[in-house]
Amino acid sequence: MSEREIRKERAFRKKLNQEARKIISHSIHQGVKLVVHRPDFDMKNRKEYEDLKIGLMPIVREIARKTLPLLEHEISSEFVKNHYYGSKFQAESIVNKDFRYFLKKRPPTESPSLVVGLRIDESASMTAFGRLEAAKRAALAVYEFCQICEIPVSIYGDTADASKLEQMSIFAYADFHKKDPDDRYRIMGIRGRSNNRDGMALRVLADRLAESSQQTKLIISISDGQPKAMPDYTGSYAVKDMQQTIAEYERKGITFLAAAIGQDKEVINEIYGKERFLDISNLHELPTQLVRIIARYL
Repeated sequence: MSEREIRKERAFRKKLNQEARKIISHSIHQGVKLVVHRPDFDMKNRKEYEDLKIGLMPIVREIARKTLPLLEHEISSEFVKNHYYGSKFQAESIVNKDFRYFLKKRPPTESPSLVVGLRIDESASMTAFGRLEAAKRAALAVYEFCQICEIPVSIYGDTADASKLEQMSIFAYADFHKKDPDDRYRIMGIRGRSNNRDGMALRVLADRLAESSQQTKLIISISDGQPKAMPDYTGSYAVKDMQQTIAEYERKGITFLAAAIGQDKEVINEIYGKERFLDISNLHELPTQLVRIIARYL
């Protein structure tokens, strides 16, 4: 990168850290030492991307090909629900009591009102049984699908207890506030690291999505196990934190889904609830499943 690009990247990373620390400052995680990284990439990452996309992109393009005509029809001739004003009244919306009772025709220049956040558990256990590779392929598929359909997307990974000075590490591989075509290479840096402090990771990502202007805000969490971080973030304490975080941000319009890809599926189901739970039995199908799920929210 040029010196100017390096300075901009550093400034963006600094902003990410400031905002993330502010987000957790009034939560149970306020004393946790947090670092948000903006990962670099190299030729090895580029080569890995080129190898992975050979098998993924035909699937992604096919799903996008079927989705885009629906979006075009929606933009040109359909009505968008839940507006404070518009040309059609929707009586069924009165039960929501939020005054969004009208349908409004979407102008041709307006993109689909969806923003996507993908959270990747980068705990050490993710390296077993091909889980991490499946998560990386899924992250890449989600990223490329969102680029084709012009959907804002953030892809974050996280781990806990990397060191005493870095009790929580968040890796911003892609962030919809700063679109960068090189993010597809950053995603190749996803790997298994240490423990997982799930509630904190969800809080940071959810807060960023909550501020977006899109009507539908979807977060998908890919994880293989229950939360566990030092010194005592585990068991019912961690579960309660995650459930409170989910409830808090659902009130702010966030939709959560949990893709369980490991041995603790029952615990993940208990944490998120069956209506938010995705039981991924075939890891090879994970990328396709997630892309199709996102397409249904358009």
